[in-house]
Amino acid sequence: MTTLDVYDHGIPAESHFGYAQAIRSGDLIHVSGQLSFDEAGGFNPEDDLAAQLKQTYANLDRVLAHYGVTSNQIVSQTLYAVDLVRNAEVVAEGNKAYFGTHRPVSTALGVTELTFPGQLVEISCVVDTKLPA
Repeated sequence: MTTLDVYDHGIPAESHFGYAQAIRSGDLIHVSGQLSFDEAGGFNPEDDLAAQLKQTYANLDRVLAHYGVTSNQIVSQTLYAVDLVRNAEVVAEGNKAYFGTHRPVSTALGVTELTFPGQLVEISCVVDTKLPA
């Protein structure tokens, strides 16, 4: 029998929408779409994709830290960005700054809007705990 290890940030959206930030099942951790919310659950700043991307990766790091893993163990990433064509370079630079030389598989999707007003980016991923940190 597999036991699930569930992680939440403790923000209102988790209970409102009924989801967990991450679930570990066996050697894999499935991470829900991370957003650029701050500790109070708000978005800062609303019009700055680069800043939101940096905060989104910081929130992802909080999830990874809970499980004792690092970004080097991320095997796949799905990134949603508002107006991706216009913001492709910002996304590319933020992605490279976060991952460095590590290169997980990645899918980037341009969208017209995301769930919350002012939200410009969302990132989900899968982590393999058996990979070296």
